[in-house]
Amino acid sequence: MDFPFYDAPNTAAIICCHIIDDGKPVLYVSHDEDDGMWQFLCGSAHETAEARLVSLKEVFDLDPSVGDLKDMPCGYCAERKTENDNWIVKKR
Repeated sequence: MDFPFYDAPNTAAIICCHIIDDGKPVLYVSHDEDDGMWQFLCGSAHETAEARLVSLKEVFDLDPSVGDLKDMPCGYCAERKTENDNWIVKKR
């Protein structure tokens, strides 16, 4: 599958360690309004130390379903209960 985001593949993104280290699914995505940063989280509570900096392409390679959010504007977030559910997008 082709990389769908408008941002470059090497765009920095935040992902939680639970997804990288433990294989948990991405259940929450934020496209921050202030800096345009993408955040990909497992839905649990997080400490700052649990954040990892990766490329947007690395996240897409881990979970291609995040590509469905390529048009999500800054200031919005998306959630789902399980990795098989549809994303629910809303303004933050």
